[in-house]
Amino acid sequence: MFKRYKTLERPILTLIIAELFLQLINAAFMLVLNIYMTKIGYTDPEIASVISYRFLGVMLIAFPLGLFIKGRKLMPFFYVSAICGPALGLLTLYGIDNHLPFITNISVLLWGISLTCVQVVMLPFIMRNAKIETQSEAISLNYATWSISTIITGFMIFSFSWINPVLFDEKFLLQLVSVLGFCSIIVLFFVKIKETVPVSESSRYDLKDFDWSLIVRSMVPVLIIAVGAGLTIPFINLFFFNIHGLDFNEFSFLGSITACLVAFAAIGVPYVKRRFGYKVAITVGQTMAVLALILLATTEFYSNYNWAIYIAIACYMLRQPLMNMAGPMTSELTMNYVGKRNQEMTSSLIASIWSGSWFFSSQIFRYFRAEGLNYSTIFFITAALYSVGVIWYYFLIVDYEHRKMIIEKS
Repeated sequence: MFKRYKTLERPILTLIIAELFLQLINAAFMLVLNIYMTKIGYTDPEIASVISYRFLGVMLIAFPLGLFIKGRKLMPFFYVSAICGPALGLLTLYGIDNHLPFITNISVLLWGISLTCVQVVMLPFIMRNAKIETQSEAISLNYATWSISTIITGFMIFSFSWINPVLFDEKFLLQLVSVLGFCSIIVLFFVKIKETVPVSESSRYDLKDFDWSLIVRSMVPVLIIAVGAGLTIPFINLFFFNIHGLDFNEFSFLGSITACLVAFAAIGVPYVKRRFGYKVAITVGQTMAVLALILLATTEFYSNYNWAIYIAIACYMLRQPLMNMAGPMTSELTMNYVGKRNQEMTSSLIASIWSGSWFFSSQIFRYFRAEGLNYSTIFFITAALYSVGVIWYYFLIVDYEHRKMIIEKS
């Protein structure tokens, strides 16, 4: 399962390490920020409004960025993220702590844009520069950076808060991780590679140069699942905090343990894909993840019992690796499905759809919570959307395998 990772190209491995330092900030904010904002007086609707600006920024920039990077070197975009990501993270904390809505919203929006530079260009970079034999491993390891960063950040937050909870409060820990993110700049200097830059025969801004029928078909399940995920993932810590009383350090520890499972699942994706194929590996895993989410949501109905939290934790720890291990496979499937000519555009659209959907989902979550809708109902809506997305992926896989067989015969 692991020996093929030894053949990964060193520049790609180094670049993934640089991304890891940026993901530390992302993980820390996902684990702690909502609870920190709750403690200093923000309501659920206000938190959702702030979070939505991050996804608005990505939605606005991802599509034009996909056009812009076509036929260009990609390394400069990593430097932009390495510089701006940590700086804007610190500015965001300043705005939140001082209840300055304008500074908070602008910095969160720009922070989302800076992280987009990595998210949009990483997949095309791998598809361009990794050998065909190592592409699956490179994509899986890229996805695993989120889990590995959550492991590191979660254990660090839990350990420091246990050592000195007064000194290492939520604000200081978020600032500390943001500063640590600047290490990505240092790592980038060790990326030595002569980039492969495909030559385009037409203008990079010529929209007719893309196979839109393939792109649209591949984007439908991404959109459906992204909308559902946006209702749940950014706010799951609020569910554990408000329903089951899990504080930021305890949820960070839970996030770390769960991320270990997610990282192992992500790294094992190439083996699972080769052993079972897309059809079984994607659809079965995601179906089990949907069932785990439904059971997790039901714990709100009996949260007054002490044992409810253990069921919630077990479901969360089961759902995360099952759902996340599909990510590398669906990305690789999508990249192969649309073909080389459409990969940069598809990568940008994936980022745009995820962030755009999460922006609107955050606004929907804000509305639901303002109207008093409970968490369980919101999670059930997510499960229903996931189910539709899984069915669509099944038919997409069937179409891809059919087209692949025709090409091989010809």
